[in-house]
Amino acid sequence: MPSRQALDARAVTLMGVLCAVWSLQQVVLKATAADIAPVMQIALRSGGAALLVALVMWWRGERMDWRDGSLPAGLIVGVLFALEFLLVAEGLRHTSASHMVVFLYTAPVFAALGLHWRLPAERLGALQWLGITLAFGGIAAAFLGRSTPISAPAGNTLWGDFLGLLAGMAWAATTVVVRSSVLARAAATQTLLYQLLGAFVLLLAGAWLSGQARFNPTPQVWASLAFHTLVVSFASFLVWFWLLRHYLASRLGVFSFLTPLFGIVFGAWLLQEPIEPRFLLAAVPVLLGIVLVSGAGWLEQWWRRVATTTSTTGVVRRTPAQTPPAAAPDR
Repeated sequence: MPSRQALDARAVTLMGVLCAVWSLQQVVLKATAADIAPVMQIALRSGGAALLVALVMWWRGERMDWRDGSLPAGLIVGVLFALEFLLVAEGLRHTSASHMVVFLYTAPVFAALGLHWRLPAERLGALQWLGITLAFGGIAAAFLGRSTPISAPAGNTLWGDFLGLLAGMAWAATTVVVRSSVLARAAATQTLLYQLLGAFVLLLAGAWLSGQARFNPTPQVWASLAFHTLVVSFASFLVWFWLLRHYLASRLGVFSFLTPLFGIVFGAWLLQEPIEPRFLLAAVPVLLGIVLVSGAGWLEQWWRRVATTTSTTGVVRRTPAQTPPAAAPDR
C-alpha cells in the first residue's frame, strides 16, 4: 500500500466540504422536526444508507465475514452508534442545532482519553493534555452559572446540551471500541454496516415505542431524507474513508473544529438561532482543545521543522537591545 500523503489542495477542499455537510445534519434535522421526528429520520436514513453500503460491498465482491471474530465488537458499536443518535435526536427537541453540533464534536477529546487508557501507542502528549484541559474548561463554562437545573422538563436548553455532550461520549466510545478490537483490522464498509444496521433497528424500535414515528411526507422531508441518506450517511463516509487511505490521519484530524464552527454559522443563518455571547466564549476553548487533541502530532512536527529551519539558516536569537527586521519577526 502506498504511503499516505501530506495534505494538498484536493484534501483541504474535500475536508472543508465534509465538515460543512456534517454540520448541516443537526440543522436539517431540526428544520424538519415538525413533520418527522429526528429519531425516526435518523432510523430511516440509517436503513437506506445500510442498503447502499451493502450494494457497494456486493459490487466490490466484499461480504460480511462473521468468522473473523468481529461480530461481538460489531454489535457493541451498533448499539453505541444508535445510542449516540438517539441522544442527538432527543437533545434536538430541547436545544439548538448549533449547541448540539458543538457538544457532539467534543467526541475527539473523550476518544483521546479512552484510547490513552486502552492502547499504549495512544498515550497523550503535553499538547493533548493542554487541549483536554481547555476543552473541559469550555464545557464547564457552558454549563456553569445557568439558573435552570439539568433535570428540568422539555424545552430546557441545558438538558439538550447535556444530551449532546453524552452523544459525544457515545461517539468517542464507538471510536475506542473500533480502535481496540478486531474491527481495527476489518474493512471500513463492514464496520460502517454494523453501525448503520444497529442504528436502523434500534432507533426504529425506539421511534415506535416513544410515539415519535410520525411521518408527514412533505417535499422538505423527502429532501432531508435524501440528503441524510445519500450525502451524509453514505457518500460523506465513503469520501472520509478514502481520505484516510490516502492522507495522514493526523493532518485530517486538525479540521475537526470546522464542523462545530460551521454548525454555529448554519444554525444562525438557516434557523435564525440566536448566537449567544456566553456560549461563543465557552465554545472557543472547546474548539481550540479539539484542534490540540486531534492535531498535536502535526503541530509538534511543524514546530520541529520551523525550529530546524531557523537553526540551519543561521538566524540567531536576538537580545532585548536588538531590533528585529520587519520581514522576519522573532518567534
